[in-house]
Amino acid sequence: MKFRYLGNSGLKVSEICYGNWLTHGSQVENEIATKCVRAALDEGITSFDTADVYANTVAEKVLGDALKGERRESLEIFTKVFWPTGPGGPNDSGLSRKHIMESINGSLKRLKTDYVDLYQAHRYDHETPLEETMQAFADIVRQGKALYIGVSEWDAAQIRAGHALAQDLGFQLVSNQPQYSMLYRVIEEWVVPTATELGVSQICWSPVAQGVLTGKYLPGEPAPKSSRATDDKGGSRMIQRLMGEEVLVAVQRLRPIAEELELTMAQLAVAWVLQNPNVACAIIGASKPRQIKENVAASGVVLSPEVLSRIDDALGDVVVRNPMLTAENSPKGRP
Repeated sequence: MKFRYLGNSGLKVSEICYGNWLTHGSQVENEIATKCVRAALDEGITSFDTADVYANTVAEKVLGDALKGERRESLEIFTKVFWPTGPGGPNDSGLSRKHIMESINGSLKRLKTDYVDLYQAHRYDHETPLEETMQAFADIVRQGKALYIGVSEWDAAQIRAGHALAQDLGFQLVSNQPQYSMLYRVIEEWVVPTATELGVSQICWSPVAQGVLTGKYLPGEPAPKSSRATDDKGGSRMIQRLMGEEVLVAVQRLRPIAEELELTMAQLAVAWVLQNPNVACAIIGASKPRQIKENVAASGVVLSPEVLSRIDDALGDVVVRNPMLTAENSPKGRP
């Protein structure tokens, strides 16, 4: 396992981060989830990403239980705040001081830890003054409940404004967590240059495009049983926009490239994300422990400029690049 610095900080994180969105407390049983976490540890993963909203707080609890007994100082635990939790009352979402302060306490209890290494604003809150949000984060850092602060799916202007306030308040904004893959590159034009300038890293989710880049979904054929595309607990809805015939045909053109490099298609997809120097780590999920071993092999893989060009040619026009989508896909109010 290779490690990278998180933003302009001294914190190192594993290039492959284990995440439990759509799996723990939802798609897979707790016993399997625990086996996946143990497999991640065995493969050298030290960074674990979750959020209070995943399975309405259950995912945090499952992760906390699975990590019980591990040396806390040897782990980097990330979680997030913004989306509704609990009964969904008027203050059960967003980035108000009230919701942030209550949420960090709940997350720490569920994760069975005194602090998280990274606490992230899961989306931008247009209904709360940014100054209020960043002051709450500053207080959490000073209380020792979080060591670093990050954001998720913020656009370039929001990252710049948040970074400036963090500096004024005496703490570090070190990361952004966007969707990023061979098929979805909307951060490249605006977000990545701004983040690079400010010393903010990307922690990328869905590097294998929720399984589409593994090549297991074949054009014109039914989705494999027990795959995300057949999951009725949310997975099928999330993956649907990636299941078009044109996309699936283009993805199959990656197969000979992966075979020439003696990589699986999943390894090629994760390695591709890690070629971006602004990326600190790629988040992988798993419903089976063996998937972790496969994806971890992407750490340290170097893809030549020629290979990167061939990947671009293979995918062609199916790649989503519109930089406006970061802002357009962000909620305009509290959910």
